[in-house]
Amino acid sequence: MNKKLLLILAVLIAAAAVLWFTLKPAENTGAQLTLYGNVDIRQFDLGFQVPGQVTKMYFEEGDSIKQGSLIAEIDAADYKLQEAQAESEVAKASAAMLQAKSVYDKYVALYSSGAISKLDFETAENTFNELRSAYNASVTAKDILARQSDYSKLYALEEGVVTTRLAEPGTIVQKGTAIYTLSKPRPIWVRAYVSETDLGNIYEDMPAEIITDSTDPQTGIKRTYEGHIGYISPVSEFTPKSVQTTDLRTDLVYKIRVYVDNPDKFLRQGMPTTVTLDLTANRGK
Repeated sequence: MNKKLLLILAVLIAAAAVLWFTLKPAENTGAQLTLYGNVDIRQFDLGFQVPGQVTKMYFEEGDSIKQGSLIAEIDAADYKLQEAQAESEVAKASAAMLQAKSVYDKYVALYSSGAISKLDFETAENTFNELRSAYNASVTAKDILARQSDYSKLYALEEGVVTTRLAEPGTIVQKGTAIYTLSKPRPIWVRAYVSETDLGNIYEDMPAEIITDSTDPQTGIKRTYEGHIGYISPVSEFTPKSVQTTDLRTDLVYKIRVYVDNPDKFLRQGMPTTVTLDLTANRGK
């Protein structure tokens, strides 16, 4: 019985130690400010601009995608048929407009010589204008359908890494439905929080050192990156629950972004990091 109690007590003490280390507040030694934060990576969803059935998905989770790459397709058969029908309507409207223009041109000469009445001339003129408008409308409709046909192919507007594949061939998707989630390789930053008492000691572009909990097997030391403060929130907020401690539960803090200058593939969304700032660094002004 005593052994079980001792074992439970040891586990509780270890858990408390881990929790305290993870959630402990920022440390300020006077010349150096230490902050604790998490890696943030900008993510975005990709989806089609038209509805349809997915026919091809070209990338898997973890794949790198270059800007301009074709990443997925939906069945475009219906859009192609509609586009062909619209082209026929354009041809029909064009023929009618040209015929009306021929009549109108003749009536211009006849009206000038007084061979026809003003009413006959205006009737021919109005007919030509109406058919010309109908032709322009048919061209616009064809262009819209042509664009919808082009939208059946999805291209990446920016480079990124696939973090989530949300659809498979055969899936029926609506306009705007996300089928991939990508993360951008840059920028990568650490989201951290600074207390009001330390706010006056930091500034944008201030150099920073970012240390992760991962150890580089080649060097035997924790992976370290160079960075700089890229953003300091002008508005204070209560300490987020994800990083709060009992002592800081009601304290106001300011969110900052520490951008990583030399990111690599080992920095991932949500990773805990330690950020150190040299408070004696030259402010440059």
